[in-house]
Amino acid sequence: MSALHLLMIVLANSAWGINFIAGKIGAEVFQPLLFTAIRFLFLLLLMLPWLKPAPGYMKPLLRVAFLLGVLHFGMIFTGLHAGGNIASIAITTQLYVPFSAIFAAIFLKEKVSLLSIVSIAVAFGGVMVIGFDPIVFNHIDAILWVTGAAFVMAVATILMRQCPHLGVFRLQAWIAVVACPSLLLLSAIFESGQTQILSHVHLIDFWTPLYSAVGASIVGHGIVYYLLGRYPVSMVTPLLLPTPVIATFLGVLVFGDTLGWKIIVGGSMTLLGVLMLLKPARPQQKRLGNDKM
Repeated sequence: MSALHLLMIVLANSAWGINFIAGKIGAEVFQPLLFTAIRFLFLLLLMLPWLKPAPGYMKPLLRVAFLLGVLHFGMIFTGLHAGGNIASIAITTQLYVPFSAIFAAIFLKEKVSLLSIVSIAVAFGGVMVIGFDPIVFNHIDAILWVTGAAFVMAVATILMRQCPHLGVFRLQAWIAVVACPSLLLLSAIFESGQTQILSHVHLIDFWTPLYSAVGASIVGHGIVYYLLGRYPVSMVTPLLLPTPVIATFLGVLVFGDTLGWKIIVGGSMTLLGVLMLLKPARPQQKRLGNDKM
């Protein structure tokens, strides 16, 4: 991999790491569902040129858009808002990888090696260790929300097989067009005071949903999709593991998060399990990008 492409990997990891910070701040300012809706409004406005029909693929495309935009991101930002610290949230999102391996084995009949089984067990075991940290245990709902988001992302990844070669920007455009009105409706049902919030926030407060749309979706996913077109998945995907490490460091720096030994040990176990699972897996497969938010 060239030096330029390695710098692009660093940029993608940094963009996704910062997104955890932006998401936590934004969810607290706007409420999580309203924040996510605004995020996708910005993304929709930016992706309008790519909002084109996909003949023959619209049904699976709309299913993926609903799962990723409404459920996955809605649960991610709800988890960030629920509390705990950035480290536990960022590391738990990595469960997407073992969930995907399990679903691929069940629904796509992909062969599961003994190493894959051990890797999955190590990754899930790490999250269980994290869950018993006192800091996290008081906000166990946050871990459950993010685990659900990883589960949904894995389901969406399987469904993406039904609509290949759409391009990351067209996929982002359709996710935004489905997610924005759906999340506004969910916010109206489950949240309150939206009008008051929007009338009192300062213009600068909108940096968080704007960054989430541009930094995470356009820059982060755009870079990864570009590199997946040039390198094997088995080479690119492990290089994305620094994202939760960057998010953890920023959580300590920005929010003063405390890292107990259980978070450190459990986080190391989860990342090790994910790395073990990725290295031998899917040598020929390409996917639309690891949705880190």
